[in-house]
Amino acid sequence: MRENGHAEFKREYTDDIRKDAVAFANTGGGVIRVGRDDAGNVRPVSDMAGTLTRITDGIRDGVLPDVTGFVRCEMNESGIVVEVSEGTDKPYFLSEKGLKPSGVYVRRGASSVPAGFERIREMIELTNGDGFETARSLAQDLSFKEASDEFERRGVEFGENQMRALGMIGQDGLYTNLGLLLSDQCAHAIKIALFDGTKKGEFKTREEIGGSLLEQTRSAFECLSFTNKLPSVVSGLERMERYDYPEKAVREALLNAIVHRDYGFSGSVIVNVYDDRMEFVSPGGIASGLRVEDLLLGISQSRNERLAKTFLRLGLVEACGVGLRNIMECYEDHKVKPMITATGGAFSLTLPNMNHARPLLDPGPPNPRHKAMLDYLRTNGVVTNEDARDILGVKQTRAYAIIREMVGAGLIVKRGSGRKDKEYVLVE
Repeated sequence: MRENGHAEFKREYTDDIRKDAVAFANTGGGVIRVGRDDAGNVRPVSDMAGTLTRITDGIRDGVLPDVTGFVRCEMNESGIVVEVSEGTDKPYFLSEKGLKPSGVYVRRGASSVPAGFERIREMIELTNGDGFETARSLAQDLSFKEASDEFERRGVEFGENQMRALGMIGQDGLYTNLGLLLSDQCAHAIKIALFDGTKKGEFKTREEIGGSLLEQTRSAFECLSFTNKLPSVVSGLERMERYDYPEKAVREALLNAIVHRDYGFSGSVIVNVYDDRMEFVSPGGIASGLRVEDLLLGISQSRNERLAKTFLRLGLVEACGVGLRNIMECYEDHKVKPMITATGGAFSLTLPNMNHARPLLDPGPPNPRHKAMLDYLRTNGVVTNEDARDILGVKQTRAYAIIREMVGAGLIVKRGSGRKDKEYVLVE
């Protein structure tokens, strides 16, 4: 008898038995014989019953997902035989090490060796099929402060039971990729670039927003709102104030890019803002079998069904299939319509600037609240949302709206990025 790809000998109990059980469960099954040396010679086990208990307890408590249904242990005259069948919930791993090479083992020849990340991904894909959201996340050391804050803000309970119901935690008790997307450790991001003019050239500003997709949604919309100016325009004899982009259209375009992108791609959602348009580009084309015309009719086949349901639960999106139609309705009376482009690897939605090339009116006398803010900035150099509230004697939401007006008018700009208490300075 010799050790091979499906046979492992142990002279006595060691913790490595768990590692070998993981390797066999991940790689075609095998037998661990306790009470034999490396040459296959019988070496009596002094405490058979105690050793058997240590083996079964160690595999039960030290391996995830639960592999005990694929393990059978028995004692005989030559020692203890542990038969491990190939499992159906691969990859199995040592619970103390986690879902990474130091915890996931496979059989290579007569040895149990760490699996590489690529091999781990392959096992996850084979186990979960094409369901990205439901697949086990490679990262399991996750936190959910930003998600918890958003759920609380919207009056929705958030805890382990809710995470399981949403699909953030799988039946095996491990975080899924949906959990990863909503965690503070989400690896994807949104990149926003503001250009000077109508072509890609000189940047006015750039910002990369990370964290939980829920925090990304909030921060990205806030950032885009600051670029959405509210100028006065001429329409016949009437003086009108209208945002460059309908807020509803911006919101729907952003949510569409976040909820329906293909997270199997590592790239970021990109938002480019020019003088005449705002472009949203997300990785992954539309679902197979659908056309752009189908989407405009309200036909929807969600790529990330659980993510969409989570956003729906929080009231961030309406029923599936209405987002693009809402955007088109915002431009119903506008000559230039939004443009949609879909390729095999990307989806692009362009919103026209409704005020581009329209004659602007004379702004008239300076706004007294704007003047108070500008006077403060000339003296102090920097102003925050809280400063604005105290300077103007208004509530926080009104102070925020006034800062937004001033940013839109090109009077002030945000300094830096990613700050919770954002700072603004005069335009140089």
